[in-house]
Amino acid sequence: MVDSTYTFQRIRGFLFYSSVFLFIVGLPFILSFALGYKLNLRTKKFVKTGLIYIKTQPEGAKVYLNNKMITQKTPVSIQELIPGAYKITLELAKHYPWKAEVNVEEGKVSRVDKVILFPLRPNLEQLSQEKFSSFRLDAQKEAIYYLDPGNRVVYKSNLDGSNFKDIAGIPMNFTDIKGWDVAEDKTKLFIFNSQQIIVIFFDAKDNYEYSDSPVIINYMREKVSTVFWHSDSYHLVVITNKHVAVIEARAAAEPVNLVDLDKESKVSFYDEKRDTLYFTLPYMNGGDINSNLYRLELNTDLFMLEDLMRGK
Repeated sequence: MVDSTYTFQRIRGFLFYSSVFLFIVGLPFILSFALGYKLNLRTKKFVKTGLIYIKTQPEGAKVYLNNKMITQKTPVSIQELIPGAYKITLELAKHYPWKAEVNVEEGKVSRVDKVILFPLRPNLEQLSQEKFSSFRLDAQKEAIYYLDPGNRVVYKSNLDGSNFKDIAGIPMNFTDIKGWDVAEDKTKLFIFNSQQIIVIFFDAKDNYEYSDSPVIINYMREKVSTVFWHSDSYHLVVITNKHVAVIEARAAAEPVNLVDLDKESKVSFYDEKRDTLYFTLPYMNGGDINSNLYRLELNTDLFMLEDLMRGK
């Protein structure tokens, strides 16, 4: 009886001290996990972990981490990751897969939240009902304009291709079109080549007979490079090989040459919201050809400019 009691006490003591030993030995591991640390088996050191947050559009994609699928689907946070590079693959039925390598840093969140999974069969449809060479899209007015130089016609439709109709005609003797654009008021457009600018007015009648006469602006002594609409939908901003000018969209208008150019501008941009023209001019720097960028503000009362120039 005494021996049994002694043996029981020894076993109980062994278990107690073993539990204390295991607690002391395991305490660093427990605290490490609680504080976000994990043992790096490669370096045999504890490191602070990071996580990867993944969000997709649409949601519900399968997630593969280093080619192994995890149980959760997007959106998902993959936690307790040892710092380093991870291969991520996202898969969703009837969509193209997405793959990338994501770097995880200590104590940081690596966000992969701008993923769009595109469908295998996108919604593709033909909008035009006639042939054309170029188009302009006006998302604000929900309209598309088409240019058909062969048949000398300008078409218009809604954004979905409905209400497709011709709205203007191109003069028969006008060829070699370099560019065109629709005015902000949506009542006219210009087309131009190197020697002429023509302003064509739209007609909303169903049976359009192209009876309105377009405005023709000739540039016989200069070469037209680029044309823009001023925000007033009445003036044109014209860049030639000799000048930056503005001219009214009316018959017999004369250009107001604002800037004299000694070289042709190859690159230009017009900010219609601020009525500001940006353009470049080349210059020689040793044996290299560089460019200077210029800004010309045109947010003034341009209707007065021609009268002022004539007064001089």
